[in-house]
Amino acid sequence: MKTALDYSKNFDIKKLSKFSIKGITRICNEIGPRQPGSPEELKAQELMAKEMKKYCDDVKIEEFKVHRQAFMGFIPFTVACAVASVFLNAFVNPVIALVLVVLGFIPLLLEFLMYKQFIDPLFPGHPSHNMIATRKAAGETKKRMIIVGHADSQYEWTLNYLLGGVGMKLVLIPAVVGLVADLVIAILSIIFAGTNGALSAEKAHGLMVAGFVIGCIFIPFQLGFLAFQNPFKSVPGANDNLTGCYVAMSVAKAMAETDTRFENTDLVVICSGSEESGLRGAKAYVKAHEKELKDIETICVACDTFRDLETMAVYDRDMSGTVRHDWGVKHLVQKAGKNCGYDLKFESVYIGASDAAAFTQKGIKSTGFAAMDPTPPRYYHTRLDDVDMLVEEAIGAGIEIMIEAACIYDKDGLPQK
Repeated sequence: MKTALDYSKNFDIKKLSKFSIKGITRICNEIGPRQPGSPEELKAQELMAKEMKKYCDDVKIEEFKVHRQAFMGFIPFTVACAVASVFLNAFVNPVIALVLVVLGFIPLLLEFLMYKQFIDPLFPGHPSHNMIATRKAAGETKKRMIIVGHADSQYEWTLNYLLGGVGMKLVLIPAVVGLVADLVIAILSIIFAGTNGALSAEKAHGLMVAGFVIGCIFIPFQLGFLAFQNPFKSVPGANDNLTGCYVAMSVAKAMAETDTRFENTDLVVICSGSEESGLRGAKAYVKAHEKELKDIETICVACDTFRDLETMAVYDRDMSGTVRHDWGVKHLVQKAGKNCGYDLKFESVYIGASDAAAFTQKGIKSTGFAAMDPTPPRYYHTRLDDVDMLVEEAIGAGIEIMIEAACIYDKDGLPQK
């Protein structure tokens, strides 16, 4: 059994990338879209578990509960609050309008931007699962490296499919700006109403009309927000994120097929469930295993979408920029990329999050790693994300860099500042 320091030179990246494409194609063709917490999600994980049993010492599937529609379920409520506030402010009472706008903001901020399980109990629960495969160290386990991808696929983002990333932003940004404008207009209306006649009736009427007109300008965009996502149709998810799952799986496969084990590092591959419903699988895993994750040094790299090679990056910030990942882990992946001939920049997940954020929030040293155009591209979260959109070179780059990162970590640990 090899435990040599220079393991990464032993692996056939071309063979591993073809293995990945074959596996992704099988899941997309035989199982299809995999909405969070669905039987299809579980079938894909069972297929992955069967494959991982060839390469790992311990493979299991753990169940948790997900309220899969909660993550985006706030949209109709928030839109209704925003539109109603415009008319209530002008014709009824600005205080009521202000209350409605604030109520509309709360789930938008907590669910979508901060990934809190705020309104989850209001929606039906479904069983979801995490597939966890461990390849043990050759000697005493002193460290653990987790590589996680998610097996579920998102509900279709209708606006991205119809308009593309730029067009989608031209609807969503004014919709959110309009919500902020509704808030400001309601506050100003309350202030003006409390001036005890300091404003003439003519000026007060003019301000009310101006506020009403401004609010109405944003209503079409807010109504367009209702078409953001189709809650009844999930997408193939070939790139997002079966590529991430198979990049992770390929590291274990490469080691097994060359009879290689790390000397003191356990390798853990997770194909999580319900990432697209707010990182619920990663959150459930960390909650269930927090003690053991902190008993020995543990790091995590979340692999998420490998297609657009020119934008391949390591993620410094996550969860809409509110979570900062570990310095050592992000520089580990960057160093691995450099060793493999890639200049990886640090980027931020400005809107949304990766599974790495769930680990970082619990104090597990983590980072995200992906190769996806952040515009986003038109295939992202749409029916276009099928096997004909796979890019073998990008998948191979992800595999090569993750193997190198794992080898560096076992040999030298994390880079130091």
